[in-house]
Amino acid sequence: MFRIASVAAFAILMTAGTALADPIEGTWKRPNGTLISYAGSAAKYCGTVMSGEYKGKSIGCMEGGGGAYKGTVNKLDEGKTYNGKASVSGNTLSLSGCVLGGLICKSEKLTRQ
Repeated sequence: MFRIASVAAFAILMTAGTALADPIEGTWKRPNGTLISYAGSAAKYCGTVMSGEYKGKSIGCMEGGGGAYKGTVNKLDEGKTYNGKASVSGNTLSLSGCVLGGLICKSEKLTRQ
């Protein structure tokens, strides 16, 4: 009986890390090949460029969880910050920067790496 309980406890501990990770956390690939890493704690997740011309720069931070987020998106080639939103579905991150209260948005789909 003790052995069965130990095996069950070990299995729960091994899967807890992935179960507790938020869907936005991890490395994502933009259509142009640039890698973006989202990391955070609690409900705030910030993205950092991991490759290419803007390596090391922040692309903004998002708040939320469970696959739906709102925050800011930095358009590094323009030097501007926009209101942003993101959603995660499977291995796809849809990231949008918006103006005029969300009436006009430009979106991009990233793939989990």
